[in-house]
Amino acid sequence: MAALPVYRWRLAPDGYATRRQLRALGLRPGGQDVAAQLERPRRRREPLVAYLYRIDQAKPVRPMTPGRAAALAKAMTARRTCPVCRRDAGYCIPRSLGMCVTCHDIAPALAA
Repeated sequence: MAALPVYRWRLAPDGYATRRQLRALGLRPGGQDVAAQLERPRRRREPLVAYLYRIDQAKPVRPMTPGRAAALAKAMTARRTCPVCRRDAGYCIPRSLGMCVTCHDIAPALAA
């Protein structure tokens, strides 16, 4: 098993990109293995690691199909709908609350 080349933060050579950088270029890794990694040192902790992929082996992002767009819209609607009042909150419901902020603020008043 060959070891991955490791580069310091911001010192990777041209031709490599992270997943986010590939996405900004309209690309995806496309099944290729990780080609290298970046390490950002931190005090008294493990270094942050970012995996790099080769840009020349990346493939274009798959186009959004009507079915995928509909599924994504349905999932986002479910995340925005409050389970208590059944209204669209206009934002994704925080998982820590489990309900919209309005219902969360009203709940202690109803319990008293």
